[in-house]
Amino acid sequence: MKKGFIFDLDGVIVDTAKYHYLAWKKLANELGFEFTKEQNELFKGVSRKRCLEILLEIGKREATQKEFDTWMVEKNVDYLKYIENMDASEILPDVTKVLSFLKEQNIPIALGSASKNAQPILEKVGLLHYFDAIVDGNNVTKAKPDPEVFLLAAKQLGVNAADCVVFEDAVAGVEAANAAKMISIGIGDQKILSEAVHNFNDFTEISTDFIQELIDK
Repeated sequence: MKKGFIFDLDGVIVDTAKYHYLAWKKLANELGFEFTKEQNELFKGVSRKRCLEILLEIGKREATQKEFDTWMVEKNVDYLKYIENMDASEILPDVTKVLSFLKEQNIPIALGSASKNAQPILEKVGLLHYFDAIVDGNNVTKAKPDPEVFLLAAKQLGVNAADCVVFEDAVAGVEAANAAKMISIGIGDQKILSEAVHNFNDFTEISTDFIQELIDK
């Protein structure tokens, strides 16, 4: 019985949410309205298309298909400029500790993210070599809470879905992991991520003994 571990990217491995926020805020300002950090919480684990739909709802703005497509591209161009200078300092605390421990145990590791920029981000922060599979917004058609991204990751790792452990910081991600019958671990506010099987504020609270228990189950 082989275990597989699947990690979300934004808010789990690195905090790119701040760069997404800056890019969406810039677009909102250009369209004539404000976009707050509180409103940005609505975008966690959500596809770029759905994020723009929500943004336009917030700003009470209509858009032609051409405008919509143009704004999607503009936002991503701005986001890519913001992340251009990312490096290892952007890795969230003790993530590397957990990835290294799993690698030492020869446990297969996958990324399961809505981001379409997952691979370049992992390259920039120096973590790409830890991952045996990367499933992101370029590979899936259904956004979380649909379990497609995690089921595809399990398939690429050659591990049964029930033997996979998922680290997520978004409600939709936890719901997707649970729908896939995987062990969900919420990273962040336990009140928000209450449906997760296990909860931690961040990886500094996760011991290698706990990871070993998950491997041995």
